[in-house]
Amino acid sequence: MTDTAPVTRIPRAATLRKQEVILAEAERQFARFGFEGVSLDNIAAALDLSRQNLLYHWPSKEELYRAVLDSVMGEWMANMTAIAEADEPQAAIQTYVAVKLRFSRERPSGNAVFTREIMAGAPRYQDVLKAQVMPLLHADVERFEDWAEQGLIRRLDFTHLMFLIWSSTQAYADLGPQFSLYMGKPRLDDADFEAARVLITDLIWRSLALD
Repeated sequence: MTDTAPVTRIPRAATLRKQEVILAEAERQFARFGFEGVSLDNIAAALDLSRQNLLYHWPSKEELYRAVLDSVMGEWMANMTAIAEADEPQAAIQTYVAVKLRFSRERPSGNAVFTREIMAGAPRYQDVLKAQVMPLLHADVERFEDWAEQGLIRRLDFTHLMFLIWSSTQAYADLGPQFSLYMGKPRLDDADFEAARVLITDLIWRSLALD
């Protein structure tokens, strides 16, 4: 008698597409109403699905919420190696700021869900933040320290420098509607994000450049 290995079932394309649609709607609702203000019934109704159909993919609101955050974090982390893996600081800053602003523009709802979770003290996602974001932050700070040791940049508090980069780029997702209102336009456009990229990059580099 031989043992047979368990079969791992690969989700069909139609199942994956349905999950993407559910995640997108859940992200939109969690961004607007927060975790407490959203129900699975509301998400299912918006997609014309039954509650049971939704529960087939995610057995609880908590799991669906974490799936949304996992999706946001996965995309963010995949593009946040510009500093830790770079050899030259100025180009690294340019790339990092550009990527962060692009993420803020292309996924404002995901940014909003993430921000709401952080502002609440990350009660449902603190384990992931500690396991994934903290090592990445430490790697970036160490890279800045290396460049400072090599005499390529001024020595600053590099942890707070990273916080400054995060907050200034994240603002274009979290406060985008407010910025566009003050500028008298329906939404921020390509020129606005390019102007932000140039200014933020220039300010950050001026704080690091040697006299």
